[in-house]
Amino acid sequence: MQKKKTAAHKPTFETMRQADVPQSRNGKHRRIVSAIFDDVHELAPGAAIKIPFASLDDTKENVRAAISRESKKRRVPLSTAADKDYLYVWLKED
Repeated sequence: MQKKKTAAHKPTFETMRQADVPQSRNGKHRRIVSAIFDDVHELAPGAAIKIPFASLDDTKENVRAAISRESKKRRVPLSTAADKDYLYVWLKED
C-alpha cells in the first residue's frame, strides 16, 4: 500500500527571523513625547516648557497620559498642568 503524499503547506503570510522582529512599541504619541522629554532635560531648575494644544495631534488628556506613562517608564519625575491653550511640563523638584 502506497502512502499518500501530502501537499506542502504554502504560507499565507510572509515569514521572517524572530530575532529581526522589532520589540519596542512605537505608539502614536512617540514623537511628541520624545520631543517633550528632550526639551525637559534641557530646562533650567524651576523652568517649565509651554506646549500649545494646537501643536498636539491628540487631546490634552491623551498626551498627558502618554507623558505620565513614559515618565514612569524612564523613572523621570515630571509634573504637568494645563490651561485653555497650553500644556505645561516640568521636572519635579525633590
